[in-house]
Amino acid sequence: DDHHRGDLPEPSGEARLRYLDHDFQVLAPGHHVICAVSGQIIPLDELKYWSVLRQEPYVDAETSMQRELEVNPSLRRRG
Repeated sequence: DDHHRGDLPEPSGEARLRYLDHDFQVLAPGHHVICAVSGQIIPLDELKYWSVLRQEPYVDAETSMQRELEVNPSLRRRG
């Protein structure tokens, strides 16, 4: 039943993105993504932190760093 395709409402669900170095590409439209660490909803217009390597979004810089340390415990020991 595809006859309503033309008048879809604004995307309201979770978007699927491809994370690039300084930007992201929308693969499936949506309103938000889910932080990979905290599970918080991040509206796309507020999304500023992600990992290109892991293709994961983060709610803020602190969360992004927390994840980095989880994945690379050796970073913690520097200094």
